[in-house]
Amino acid sequence: MSSGPGSSSPVSFGPVSFGRLRDALVVMTTFLLLLWVIQTANWADGYGFDASFGILPRHLSHLADIFTAPFLHLSWQHLEGNTLPLFVLGLLAAYRGVARFLAVTLIVIVTSGLAVWLFQSGGTLTVGASGLVFGYFGYVLARGLFDRNWIDIGVGAVAGVVYSYILLVAVPGTPGVSWLDHLGGLAGGVLAGWLLRARCVPPAPAGVIGVNPKTPKTPKNPKTPKNPETG
Repeated sequence: MSSGPGSSSPVSFGPVSFGRLRDALVVMTTFLLLLWVIQTANWADGYGFDASFGILPRHLSHLADIFTAPFLHLSWQHLEGNTLPLFVLGLLAAYRGVARFLAVTLIVIVTSGLAVWLFQSGGTLTVGASGLVFGYFGYVLARGLFDRNWIDIGVGAVAGVVYSYILLVAVPGTPGVSWLDHLGGLAGGVLAGWLLRARCVPPAPAGVIGVNPKTPKTPKNPKTPKNPETG
């Protein structure tokens, strides 16, 4: 979508790349398979992984577990509830590139995990990928707004409507749900959308392309030899 002279920051629709979509599908399918394999091992161990690698608020020994807790779940139902929204929103987040997706994932893991570790009350153990779900949702929506891309804005809005029920569990006081994990993930997604936004290169002045070195002036009436010779 082009804009006329004098307009700034146009909203674009952006190209659709089937190659990026394929890569995003591979990434999210692999990611979910990994979660289910970990859940199988966790279940076989009597959910001992949760106690060992879950987040306990303000326990220094569990600070590093903010990086492992999103990959663990309390039950099969817990994982099943996260699987579909995680796949859809993760697919949308991964569409812009695998490297960017990994950066978004790291940012969200840190913000959601720190929110729980710093502010969660009591000795409640927290695990689960729902912080990532909220993070990917926040990132997709924020990315469209920051990049002024109609496709991302529309997709983020539709995803928000379809999965509006996940926003309801972010309300403080929902039994058995860490709303701080969700809020921290959402904040991390918005932050990632801003940090990884498309940088617009300011247009060059009219008539100027790159560096315009001075060219030597040619004489108006160059003198030609009276008797030119050919080699």
